[in-house]
Amino acid sequence: MPNENIEVRTLNSDAELPQFALHAAVNSEGIAKEEGTGPGQGALPRHLPRVKILGTGGTIASKGSKSSDTAGYRVDLTIDELLEAIPDIKDVCEIEYEQLCNLDSKEIGVDELWKIYRGVCESLQRFDGIVITHGTDTLAETTFFIESTIDAGQVPIVFVGSMRPSTSISADGPMNLYQAICIAANKESRGRGVLISLNDQISAGYYITKTNANTLDSFNVRQGYLGNFVNNEIHYYYPPVKPLGCHKFKLDVGEELRLPSVCILYAHQSFSPELVELVAQQYEGIVIATMGAGSLSSEVNETCKKLRLPIVYSKRSMDGMVPVANLPIEPSNPASTIIASGYLNPEKSRILLQLCLKQKYSIPKIRTVFQGVYGG
Repeated sequence: MPNENIEVRTLNSDAELPQFALHAAVNSEGIAKEEGTGPGQGALPRHLPRVKILGTGGTIASKGSKSSDTAGYRVDLTIDELLEAIPDIKDVCEIEYEQLCNLDSKEIGVDELWKIYRGVCESLQRFDGIVITHGTDTLAETTFFIESTIDAGQVPIVFVGSMRPSTSISADGPMNLYQAICIAANKESRGRGVLISLNDQISAGYYITKTNANTLDSFNVRQGYLGNFVNNEIHYYYPPVKPLGCHKFKLDVGEELRLPSVCILYAHQSFSPELVELVAQQYEGIVIATMGAGSLSSEVNETCKKLRLPIVYSKRSMDGMVPVANLPIEPSNPASTIIASGYLNPEKSRILLQLCLKQKYSIPKIRTVFQGVYGG
């Protein structure tokens, strides 16, 4: 139901980039409307944190045709409609929000990444926290990109999505969004970089990834858990810290984002070295999801050793890492262009390699960057 104690004020009515602010609704005397006369009820405090919400779409902004549908839905809701489902938020913080786009996350590409990047950059100096709604399918790629390209200082950047559409029975979106806003507004979240709020859990955007295509517990991996959210209480397991070894890339917010082409190949039994050779002719870099901790057939390894473009050995498995010791050629060999991904999965290895190539890093420099995650 709409919250009558919240007033929506238009900041920018442009259809492409609408911006609004939420304030306590006031009476004729300019005093915030009261919810009641009991203890603790009254005017909205003016010392509350300020949080900016950037909307990009995803399942959290979707509708299905029936309340039992958990698939086959479509993105349809805007941020202001999502906020109607969490009227208690006025007691947590003051909110401004902006709809950057409204897409399923499978449609997120370089242009959308750039909108998110710029939206975050433009909000860092004016807000105490930032929340970004996003589809879960490519959520981990966007969070990794933002963590790798923005030094947010103390400001928490919290990504949030859902696994069920808004029309579903027991939809998880409203609670996830509420928790994300609370996390972004909480002083204990400061200095922790990019976070993900899903299913009562707080995770590091740099390491976390989606592990299940259907269940609410869809981001369940070893690396990245930082804390949880229980009955309006935020519990962190560790003091504020950012991902160890995260390399920061400086991007020019005034120019158009262009990223070099990097392809991911999925290795398997009878994986043909011809695929690697064909891709090498069309792309500037390759990431291979190897069959184990860097294992490929001898024939494929020999092909990779001959190629002159950077090739990152990652892994098919969700957990674990690719150590340097499992590469088919010593990294110290000047002829080698093969790099171990360390803990990074293929998707994140691709983004990291793209950013390295954009900066025109040499192979030794790229190795140094991947050493931050125990690769190289």
